[in-house]
Amino acid sequence: MAWKFDNPLHTLCTDDQNEAAKKVWEGESLGGITEDNNRLPQPILGLLVLTIITAFLITFPLWGQRPNAQIYEEYIALMDSPAIKGKSDVEAMDYIVSTVKASGSQWAALQERHPLEMDDLRLIKDAVIELQRQGADLREYTVLGDRLVLANFEGNWIPDGKGGERRQRLQPWWDKGYTIDIFFIVIFCVACVIVVKRLPDYGWEPTHHGH
Repeated sequence: MAWKFDNPLHTLCTDDQNEAAKKVWEGESLGGITEDNNRLPQPILGLLVLTIITAFLITFPLWGQRPNAQIYEEYIALMDSPAIKGKSDVEAMDYIVSTVKASGSQWAALQERHPLEMDDLRLIKDAVIELQRQGADLREYTVLGDRLVLANFEGNWIPDGKGGERRQRLQPWWDKGYTIDIFFIVIFCVACVIVVKRLPDYGWEPTHHGH
């Protein structure tokens, strides 16, 4: 089975293979069902490309990361502030969010991306305070409902500044599953091109013996 790569987007077959395919195409009755050789409509191809690109952008790991405990530390520090005494939960939360935002928090983007309510803060408050007491890096803990769990169980070894190493468990910015996704999408697209371009070019239409 020969391959022709001089113009892969036109055909991957040699001329004799294309002629043989045309004869098979014309000779097969397919139970009376005729099949034309039309090209894929360009708007459909464009929609397919747009769908793939959009799906990749939306699910990019940087956008799909779960919130870590660090971004709520400033919120929790204001929970017992005299300024929110007597306020409803909604009013208190609005005050906390606006105050932290006005202070120029370095976590402002993540706080906006992962909003929460006062009840949510109450659920994680004690756990965050306990981690602070232990001197833990709050960035290494992911918020899952009322629980704080390690963001990276495997972690990476980094210098501890004392001549040794310590395990850093920050959530990775790149997810291995994303790499697998890219691999299979590329394989799928390449396989589709190969299947289509191993057929006669769309410029040729079968006559189906006059049918």
